[in-house]
Formats: sequence, C-alpha cells, structure tokens
Amino acid sequence: MKTSLRKPADSAYPVPALRLLLIALTVIIAACSRNAGDGKGSEALWAATAFGLDDQPVPLINYRNQPLVVNFWARWCPPCRDEIPDFILTQRQFKAQGVQLVGIGVEDQAAPVREFVRQYGITYPVLLSKDQGLPLMEALGNRQGALPFTIVIDRQGYVVARKVGRMSKSEMDAAFAAALR
Repeated sequence: MKTSLRKPADSAYPVPALRLLLIALTVIIAACSRNAGDGKGSEALWAATAFGLDDQPVPLINYRNQPLVVNFWARWCPPCRDEIPDFILTQRQFKAQGVQLVGIGVEDQAAPVREFVRQYGITYPVLLSKDQGLPLMEALGNRQGALPFTIVIDRQGYVVARKVGRMSKSEMDAAFAAALR
C-alpha cells in the first residue's frame, strides 16, 4: 500500500480563509483597543491631580489638548537620573513645535525634589504624584509599577506610545515627534 505525502486538495481552502480571518480579527482588535473607554487611554491622567514643587495641587487636565510627554521618575532611580539630561535637550528641541514634557516624580516631599530639579537644571515642569503615582502609572498601562515610565499623548488625547524603562535620545526624538502626529 502506498502512502501519499500530498495534502488532499480540499484541505488547502480553509488555511487561507483562516489566515484572512485572523488578519481581520487582529485589525478589529487593534482598532477597538485604540477606541476603548473614551478612545484615548489618557482619561486617568486627566482625572488625576499632582502637586507642584510649591506643594500646591495641579489638576493634570490643565495639560489636555496639547502634544504631551509625561515621564514618571524618582530621585533614587538611576535610569531616571540617566535620562533627564536627554529629556532637557529634547524638550528644548520640540518646545517651539508645541510639545510639552512634564516630569511626575513618584515622591511625597517637595523640598528634596526642588533641590534635585535645581541640581540637574531641569527646565520642564516637574510635579509630585505623592501617594497616587503607582495607581496612576498602572491606570496608564504600567502594570509592573517600574520606573522610569513615559507616555506620549497627541493633540487629540490619544496615548500614542508608552515606554517602561530608560529612553535613549533617539527614542525620545521619536516619542516627541509621535506626539505631533
């Protein structure tokens, strides 16, 4: 008895159809994930309040409707400290185009953060999250609670990029450019 190694002709039809169905489902899921909730993924940010270096509350909705890069960091975090000089440069490069960088320190006390900002020459707004840092980061997609964590929001309020971990200068350039799209 002979055994054929060829597939029967009728089994070839379901494979391309299944492949097309999977591609269609992937496209639908991607579209739906962008349109979940208010469709933007930034609603938790707009609902939150941080604190200025003067310890006064700052509603984050004040930053809505503009290209925005939000960087969560802490003084005790080496990768956070490493990326700050590049963030200063990148903010300077993109500020004229309307992109705003906001640093949110996952810190409770304003005085040591004020001193840190002075020492590092940080020129962009720095706020404190106090006890809301980890819940806010999680609501914005950082399930690990790791630092640094950066999100990029375009003019329409869509989160167009997220990064857990240190960003390189080229990643920052790409992130700021994405905020302008």
